[in-house]
Amino acid sequence: MKRITIFSPNYYTYGAMIVGGVLKEKFKNKYNINLVRLLNSNTINLFLKSEVVILSLYSTLHILDNNLKKAIEIIRNSTKNNKKIKVYVGGPVSSYPEIILNEMNVDGVILEEGEITVPNIIDGHDEGLAYLENGEIVINQPKEKPELLSKPLIPKDIGNQSIRGANVYIETHRGCLGNCTFCQVPKFFGKRVRSKPLDLILEEIMEFKKKGVKRIAISGGTGNLYNFKKDVNKSAFIEMLEKIGRIIGSKNLSVPDMRVDYVDEDTLRAIKKYTIGWVFYGLESGSDRILKSMKKGVNKEKNLNGIYLAKEYNVKVGGSFIVGYPGERDLDYLLTKDFIVDAELDDIFISIAEPIPKTELCNLTLNTPIEDNLTFKVHLKKYRTLNLTESEARCFDLMLHGENWKSNPSIITKERYLAYLNEAKKQGEDIRNITRLIFKYKKYLL
Repeated sequence: MKRITIFSPNYYTYGAMIVGGVLKEKFKNKYNINLVRLLNSNTINLFLKSEVVILSLYSTLHILDNNLKKAIEIIRNSTKNNKKIKVYVGGPVSSYPEIILNEMNVDGVILEEGEITVPNIIDGHDEGLAYLENGEIVINQPKEKPELLSKPLIPKDIGNQSIRGANVYIETHRGCLGNCTFCQVPKFFGKRVRSKPLDLILEEIMEFKKKGVKRIAISGGTGNLYNFKKDVNKSAFIEMLEKIGRIIGSKNLSVPDMRVDYVDEDTLRAIKKYTIGWVFYGLESGSDRILKSMKKGVNKEKNLNGIYLAKEYNVKVGGSFIVGYPGERDLDYLLTKDFIVDAELDDIFISIAEPIPKTELCNLTLNTPIEDNLTFKVHLKKYRTLNLTESEARCFDLMLHGENWKSNPSIITKERYLAYLNEAKKQGEDIRNITRLIFKYKKYLL
């Protein structure tokens, strides 16, 4: 029987599993479907035994991964049985096919969501496919978005992976009502929220549990947008939490990524009762000016109110912050430090602003001279002896500051200090590489 191999770097993403499930259902008598996450000699051998290889990529950094590029060249140079192996790229990076087709030696880019397009492409059609033809890029946008009715292909070793403490992030809905400039979710999935039927979600949960999954996180961009309708209570979301919790256990269920402006008392009671009892807010900044620039739709006061409301119901609060956003001044950064003091969060995540291609942040970065870009600008103040850029210094400083102002402060050991320093430097290096990439393909992005 012929073979299709789907590669999802490091983690089995839900999107890769869904595509695997769709292909298994449609081609069960024609193709064996394999899903792998580690790039090693065994994986490359599996690629070479396949008729089709699908690279399901979720980060711009994957496009720059030389090991992945070498694996593609090995496939390309294979002449075994005179078989030409088709290689496609899919996943969130498909939003910028022009970059992929110039950077990676692949047959095409599977655009947007894959449930409808991937089987058609395997059958030889080109709707939903971007490819090179006579040196020109041909882009055939898909004509429709799928409803969420497909079942995932669940790997046997799914219980061995850990993503922020969970074995798997499941998708309950797609789409987002927000306009955040740094996020590609509304553009990739759309602003209409499409929700998966609850009975299908529960069926999946039981299958994941059978395959060894012990801890599940509910995703979809913003957890509490499940079956969301304006001016309607959150009963569908609460019912979902209750029924999933019954299957997997409340201590094994989490709901990352919530919007402060869609959290209410009933939602928080349900999170406390049916999950591990945490919410994770995208707070991003303590400066109203920067929040407005990011088009967050909230201000510092709303963020603090969301935190205080969660604490009122004994729900733990994690918060994420972005530093190095274009136009961020010293004052904006200091306001973020002050906000962290006021918030007394239970956990904190810091990242340097990433200009994902074709987001508004990408356009803003492309219109900012490199010498004014905080991720390239040398830091000359507090940490000048550490050879950091301004973004790296703010990232590092905010990590240390955050530890001091958590609800349960931690001692900054030498090991933790060095870990945070290396993390800040690594983020800075990654963002500079992505920034150079978008400048290289500026003509396609602006």
